[in-house]
Amino acid sequence: MTEDSHEAASHENVPSRQRKRFPGISSRAYEHPADRSALVALRKLSGFDTVFKAMSALLPERSLRLLFLSDSVRVSDVQFAHLHTMLLDACYILDLEKVPTMYVAQNPMPNAMCIGLDEPIIVVNTGLVELLDEEEMRAVVGHEVGHALSGHSVYRTILLFLTNLALKVAWIPLGNVAIMAIVSALREWFRKSELSADRAGLLVGQDPQASMRGLMKIAGGNHLHEMNVDAFLEQAAEYEAGGDLRDSVLKILNVLPRTHPFTTVRAAELKKWGESRDFQRIMDGHYPRRSEDKDTSVSDSIRDSAAHYADTVRTSKDPLMKLVGDIAGGAGDLGGKLRDRFTGNGGGTNSGGGSGSGSEGNGGRPADDSGK
Repeated sequence: MTEDSHEAASHENVPSRQRKRFPGISSRAYEHPADRSALVALRKLSGFDTVFKAMSALLPERSLRLLFLSDSVRVSDVQFAHLHTMLLDACYILDLEKVPTMYVAQNPMPNAMCIGLDEPIIVVNTGLVELLDEEEMRAVVGHEVGHALSGHSVYRTILLFLTNLALKVAWIPLGNVAIMAIVSALREWFRKSELSADRAGLLVGQDPQASMRGLMKIAGGNHLHEMNVDAFLEQAAEYEAGGDLRDSVLKILNVLPRTHPFTTVRAAELKKWGESRDFQRIMDGHYPRRSEDKDTSVSDSIRDSAAHYADTVRTSKDPLMKLVGDIAGGAGDLGGKLRDRFTGNGGGTNSGGGSGSGSEGNGGRPADDSGK
């Protein structure tokens, strides 16, 4: 059970193992560096949230709320009570005072999302409820509560609106181009925000294996006896390292229309963070507090983000990333490197080709427009 037993709610479904609570935790504690720097910069813009919330008359939030209220099941102590308990528990662990409204919607796709401008609402599809066991679902609920705590629901709602708007103005010359440029930028941020929310799910569930199983099931369905977490993570390593520059370009093109990173990549990223010193410090009670958010430096967050990307380029096995690192390091014979990388004939010690599937370490599937 959680610390202090959380007397405010009867937690029959809370696991017997003890889990830690994080009073006053800031979302900065678990946010991905690129996600964090973007959000800090947005929040620092004078009047940014006010302007965007003033757009509520244009955004379909009221319509969405009415839609879910009229055609979905609202989670409570008498409807999907086990999900209600998990929601209260997740808010308790992350110290989120205002519990978001949650709905269960009939949809076979295993998705969930957190949207809303004034107040976030969480929507979980039946496909996800039926797919995951209790501990896996606990990580999903924590994932969505993490979105709410980070303020992602505001920007997610804007992304949904702009995506729909792009379809409506596609016939206007250049109109769609301008909107899709904004949508692409928001999608890149949102993909990073999904990595942040995965981390929040791990903080709530505090069961790394359950988090891994959940992602694996989203990728391959309810066939755990046919799947293996280590082999699944090897796919992520092979995906990063395999092929030549042509494959690197195809990876970029494949991910551009998506709001979520691929599931193997998410699993590898979460495993890496779960084994990091940053995660252990949070578990030990050393984390930034919400009370300090107003003093957060934009430049420091951007610097952290830049350092993260530099480290990603330096350590990546992806052929394109290795080429970028070589160029940044002043590597000679650029023409030869380009030729070798494109043809996959790179020899020598610096070759990024091959089918590397080292232990360091979601494709063709329709874009997952949810918060899970």
